[in-house]
Amino acid sequence: MTRAQLDKRPAEVSAMFDAVADRYDLLNDVLSLGQCRHWRSIVARLVAAKAGDFVLDIAAGTGTASRAFTTAGARCVACDFSLGMLRAGARNPAERVTFAAGDALALPFADRAFDVVTISFGLRNVADPDAALAEMFRVTRPGGRLVICEFSHLAARPLDAAYQRYLAAALPLVARAISRNPAAYEYLAESIRHWPLQRELAGRIEAAGWTRVSWRNLSRGIVALHVARRPW
Repeated sequence: MTRAQLDKRPAEVSAMFDAVADRYDLLNDVLSLGQCRHWRSIVARLVAAKAGDFVLDIAAGTGTASRAFTTAGARCVACDFSLGMLRAGARNPAERVTFAAGDALALPFADRAFDVVTISFGLRNVADPDAALAEMFRVTRPGGRLVICEFSHLAARPLDAAYQRYLAAALPLVARAISRNPAAYEYLAESIRHWPLQRELAGRIEAAGWTRVSWRNLSRGIVALHVARRPW
């Protein structure tokens, strides 16, 4: 059993995702009641990668979302620090998608290398999200875009509190039936509860140097999308 602590030591987080890699996409479908596909489609529309664009997908896991960014002819690097996830993704190769091992806190890419940088459901798992936002800024070209998709909070506090209680009870229960590592989903519920509100995250994105920061809620705030630009 592998369960990352909320101090998010990288080796523990990586090991946790290694342990669930083979069934990760299936579990996402089941636990989100299929909503994860809808969320991914909206992220792809916001990334809006064109032919010739170079996209970095951080915390890409098995590369399910990365493939959608290349449909118009863009290239994408699917980057993750879980080798188990990368191996699972590489078993289903895709044209114009390259899998690369890398840590969001020290991305193994040159300055200003990418037209778009995106991360879905991964910033919450980074030991230092502010440092990761600065790294994303470093590898994005001037005028380039940032798209973040992350679990978030319902606007009404009583509803959000009820939702957090539901997650704490339901996620491990469902995961025990279909996962070899249900403890990882206890961590998932806890990490969502401790994640900042949408407005606070927007402020932290701005503090890393990004401009034109905005956000929108999906599924009433269960998920939030933040977008920003690197200034010229």
